[in-house]
Amino acid sequence: MERRETCERGTSPGQPGTTKPFQGGGGGVADAMMSNPEPSLPLLPGTSCADPTKTDFHRSQTLSYTHGYAMARRPTVGIGGDRLQVNQLSQADLDELANKAPLLTYGEPKPAAPPEFIPAHVAFDKKVLKFDAYFQEDVSMSTDEHYRIRQVHIYYYLEDDSMSVMEPLVENSGIPQGKLIKRQRLPKNDRGDHYHWKDLNRGINITVYGRTFHVVDCDGFTQEFLESQGIELNPPGKMALDPYTELRKRPLHQYVTPSDFDQLKQFLTFDKQVLRFYAIWDDTDSMFGECRKYIIHYYLMDDTVEIREIHERNDGHDPFPVLMNRQRMPKILVDAKNFPKCVLEISDQEVLEWYTAKDFIVGKPLTILGRTFFIYDCDPFTRHYYKEKFGISDLPCIDVSKKEQPPVKQELPPYNGFGPVEDSAQNCFVLIPKAPKKDIIKMLMNENKVLRFLASLESPYPEDKDRRFVFSYFLATDMISIFEPPVRNSGIIGGKYLGRTKVAKPHSPPGNPIYYSPSDFFIGAVIDVFGHRFIILDTDDYVLRYMESNAAQYSPEALLSIQNHVQKREASAPKLEKKATGVDPSMQELEALIDRIQKQVKDHPCRDNIREAFQVYDKEATGFVDKEVFFKICSTLSVPVDDSLTKELIRMCSHGEDKINYYNFVRAFSN
Repeated sequence: MERRETCERGTSPGQPGTTKPFQGGGGGVADAMMSNPEPSLPLLPGTSCADPTKTDFHRSQTLSYTHGYAMARRPTVGIGGDRLQVNQLSQADLDELANKAPLLTYGEPKPAAPPEFIPAHVAFDKKVLKFDAYFQEDVSMSTDEHYRIRQVHIYYYLEDDSMSVMEPLVENSGIPQGKLIKRQRLPKNDRGDHYHWKDLNRGINITVYGRTFHVVDCDGFTQEFLESQGIELNPPGKMALDPYTELRKRPLHQYVTPSDFDQLKQFLTFDKQVLRFYAIWDDTDSMFGECRKYIIHYYLMDDTVEIREIHERNDGHDPFPVLMNRQRMPKILVDAKNFPKCVLEISDQEVLEWYTAKDFIVGKPLTILGRTFFIYDCDPFTRHYYKEKFGISDLPCIDVSKKEQPPVKQELPPYNGFGPVEDSAQNCFVLIPKAPKKDIIKMLMNENKVLRFLASLESPYPEDKDRRFVFSYFLATDMISIFEPPVRNSGIIGGKYLGRTKVAKPHSPPGNPIYYSPSDFFIGAVIDVFGHRFIILDTDDYVLRYMESNAAQYSPEALLSIQNHVQKREASAPKLEKKATGVDPSMQELEALIDRIQKQVKDHPCRDNIREAFQVYDKEATGFVDKEVFFKICSTLSVPVDDSLTKELIRMCSHGEDKINYYNFVRAFSN
């Protein structure tokens, strides 16, 4: 065969303008495929041209459906429509094959149609091999069982060679069950191999994650599939059973002798006959506990007990009428250590003895379900029943009412020293402090009533022996004030020694002090005022009149001391009067002047303690004082010495140039 080569200008190898006929001889297809391409013009600008017949430059489609299934095939045409030499024979190869193998050209007789194509993941979809197996689990720290048998199902999924292990649920097993191993490819060994369906058979052990499963049997589909694949199956084994589960399934042996007691006769005889008892439950030992009353009903027809609570109005409890429903009450339970205490439905197997009518006796405690009741009374029918049935005729009625406890006295905290004790105590009584309440009746009845006493200071210092003090006790408020009359050239400034205040007795508790009262003041009494001791020396006539009108408040000795002192003072008064009359020009004129002054200064405040002020300076009781001392006392007590009547009285009471008889003067200003 002659070789012909044709090349046109503007064409390149592999384009339609270039042809390469089949070369005969011994080269064959191999020589044609390995021959060098024909020489052509270089691919330079101006020496090549585009083929206008090429219009398709898309990639070949390789995905298609075969018999309804998605399949992939090799591409035969490249970009531009040129056939690919890798996956397609050339024309020369086809010609060579057609000349040497006519069967390839004309083909053989057509055989029968091949079976329908089905992929493996579709053929084995939802086809699962099931094996029955079990494994043994050790049980520690249990006296009832030493090991446990747990039955499982092993599933093998043919579509992806995965496996899963499932444990069927056993009722009241107390252990977590269900999916033990989720679906996955299970490792067979440490070399990376996985279990295959060819490795599974009856009577073999499968170790998965350290747990060994013994395969006992399989289902019908699994047996048919394995036998179709040429696997010889072992004979099926016997499934092991859990000994503890089988023990629980056995019925309990009951050794109960039928009773001869006729319950129907009891029902017909004692129908609608109920024993009624009155009981209390004393819970005062617990916090916020109290004594509560109940009614216990005992039904003779079936020996059941009912407990009802007696509610009172505004008792602070929920109004539930029934504390315990009607039921049989166990008296003695079986001593079972493993029997739970919270069981509500108790049968005859757990009770040795039940409560009967003879256990309910008036005056005795009764423990029902852990709560102790004391029966203190019953109704007349119950008394008659106990008398006829048990011969008990003296069922007492016990008084269980408790006396009301006295109110708890509130204890005040210790006094902190700030303010009066009564004012500080108000912080403990109310949330918002208030001023202490005053005795208004006492204040109105004793208004402007003052008891005055003359006292001396008990002191080891000589300069304090001649000091005198006037105590004023205010009956309306029980307060004491102390006044020291000034003495000329004494070196001590007189005036107010102590303002109005309550004075507590020595050694009295600070939190509850005891204050001085009018009964503590009498001639010779010692008054301790904040560490200073005073001795009562004298008093006025008003104190005597007050003590005589309120003799119940004073001791006989105190009243007698005041009376004796006043009698001595009145006995010395005539002597002073005689001295005064010897000097006065006219007694009648003096009395008239005193009467006029008394009417003029009736409400003057100087009338209260004028006599005591002069007696302080008249230590020898002569009735005369110096004029300088006289006017100083009058100035201190606000005596109106500038008044014309008072000046006339001073002139008539004057004795010489430097002395004044104060006895007649104080008569015009005293009470």
